[in-house]
Parts: sequence; C-alpha cells; structure tokens
Amino acid sequence: MTGGELKVPRRGLMFILSSPSGAGKTTLASRLLATEKDLVLSVSATTRKARPGEVDGKDYTFLSEEEFFRMRDSGGFLEWAYVFGHYYGTPRASVFDKLAKGVDVLFDIDWQGAQQLDAVAGGDVVKVFILPPSRTELERRLRERKQDPEEVIRARMAKADAEISHWAEYDYVIVNYDLDQSEHMLRSILLAERLRRRRQIGLADIVKDMMRDA
Repeated sequence: MTGGELKVPRRGLMFILSSPSGAGKTTLASRLLATEKDLVLSVSATTRKARPGEVDGKDYTFLSEEEFFRMRDSGGFLEWAYVFGHYYGTPRASVFDKLAKGVDVLFDIDWQGAQQLDAVAGGDVVKVFILPPSRTELERRLRERKQDPEEVIRARMAKADAEISHWAEYDYVIVNYDLDQSEHMLRSILLAERLRRRRQIGLADIVKDMMRDA
C-alpha cells in the first residue's frame, strides 16, 4: 500500500523539495510523482521562454512580465522569486483547491520560496532539503550535464553555496548518497506527514460514531 491509499478523509499538504541544482531533486520528484497517489506537481508561472519540449500549463504557465506583475500585485501568488533573470511564482487558487480535496502538492522551489510558503500556509507545509554527498560531487554532476557554459556553472555553484546555507530551516534533510535510499526516505516522510492527526479531518466523525455505538 502506498502512502496515498489512506481511507480517512484528510487535508492535503504542500510537500516542498529544495536543493542546489545537481543534487538529484528533480529525479526524486519524478519518481514520487510516477507512483504516489494523490500527489501532483505544482505548476509554476514564469516569465522565461519555453524550452524545447515544454508545454504551457503542464511544465510551466508562461506569462509576460506584465501578466506576471498583474497577478503578483493582486495577490495571486503564494510565493514568487526572481531567479537567473526571470520571475517565477506559485498560483494561489489552484493549490488551495487541491489541498481541500485531499490532494498533496509537490513543490520544486528554492529556500526563498519555501520561506514565503511557510509564512502564508505554515500548517500545510512540509519542507525537505536534499543535499549532495559533497560539493565536489555536486560540481562533477553539473559538468557532466554538458548543458551550460563555464560561467553558468560557476554561477550555479555560487547559488548552491547560498542554498546549502539554509539547510537548517527545513523540517527534514536527506543527503542523497543513493537515489533508491533517498526515495524510500522521502516516501516515509510523506506517509508520516499524511498521518498527522490535524490533517486527518475525518477522524472526528469516526470517533464520534464509535462513542455513539459504545
């Protein structure tokens, strides 16, 4: 039985994964999403252009800066950030609608976004930070991709240092030595958080029925 097959009605949670680029977060998120029932990826809005193969509304919602600012200024984002020359934000309405239906929402965001979500929806938020085995290994992974020029790699490593400095702000920290082991740890965290009494909103009715039958 997966962590999504609980029978007691519950409120969904915001499951935040943060890490420096190259630590394995994207692979771990994909594994969870492929098999966990009632877990969906938060679709962020962004002002950057779509990359080859990306689909509007599935990978990101692509907005002009004017559209993004209008949504931001009207309170339409739970969090937003400016990263590497582009704006990113999490639409508020769609997330809360899913939580009310017992669906968990997975967030792939940095420490700034995690702080903002915690400030506006702390009771619904679970934060997990993924660390690489070492800084040397992180740099090796970034170079192996062969996708970025040297100046971008240097910028990503500098950003990684800033990201890692916020590790203690998270509820859980996983050092990703092995993907299978890290995936198991993430599933354990997700199940435990789904079982928290405050999220199992159907418990009160169940107990009430038990007491009536006593």
